[in-house]
Amino acid sequence: MRCYFVSDLHGSLHRYKALATLLRTSPPDALFLGGDLFPAGLFIQQPGKGFVDFVDGYLLPLFTQLCHELGSHYPAIYLILGNDDPRSSEQRLLDAENLGLWHYLQQRSAIQDGWHLWGYSYIPPSPFLLKDWERYDVSGFVDVGCVSPEAGTRTVPVPPEQIRWNTIARDLAAVEGDLSRSILLFHAPPYQSDLDRAALDGQKIDHVPLDVHVGSIAIQRFIAARQPHITLHGHIHESPRITGHWMQTFGKTTSFSAAHDGPQLAVIRFDPAHPETADRVLL
Repeated sequence: MRCYFVSDLHGSLHRYKALATLLRTSPPDALFLGGDLFPAGLFIQQPGKGFVDFVDGYLLPLFTQLCHELGSHYPAIYLILGNDDPRSSEQRLLDAENLGLWHYLQQRSAIQDGWHLWGYSYIPPSPFLLKDWERYDVSGFVDVGCVSPEAGTRTVPVPPEQIRWNTIARDLAAVEGDLSRSILLFHAPPYQSDLDRAALDGQKIDHVPLDVHVGSIAIQRFIAARQPHITLHGHIHESPRITGHWMQTFGKTTSFSAAHDGPQLAVIRFDPAHPETADRVLL
């Protein structure tokens, strides 16, 4: 199975146009979109149209057109949202799923070519105020400089007790079954890895040094204990540049990051049967 993985497009028209060109010229069997798909504010400016809603005015028409153009070569598309994407747009993604444009994987499963697929959008507490896709990681602890999930803002209502007590660790504990033939789509990377290195060197708040690793402890422990075949990550744009690595192995698990802090679209191309042959291109 030939797969592409991209993440953190943040509504960039250049990145989406590069992705569309790639799909037209060399369509894969499956495309994974790893969150942070929308621009800030959910509006973009298009020549002759002014400001348009990104989801209804650009994203849905783009993939509808690609579906019609590619026909039987249109790939199976699997996506999640990221911490910069408002959850208020989630229903529109679900509606588009019913049209056959993609599969929305947030805490949902799918099967393709014998591979078990599952997605997860939540990240640990961050310094950002939008908390639709943030949860406490393994406990109620919040890193220095971060805002707790209880203090930020949300675009959809969530019961206070869920905000207070739900954790990433608890969500991952509910994932059942053998994961030896799985591809898991996360937005957050695992903690203390080559994939979660932030550019926080030497920075302090109230004289307390900031941790340069900002991934999820729960995801790190989950990978170590459950050994999924492949995990896909984004979120920390600068990590591949700082560490020099966009791929890392953890026992039997191969993990990829499609995050990138340049203007190009970073594409991970991989075959789940042979993850060691994966490559990364910038378009």
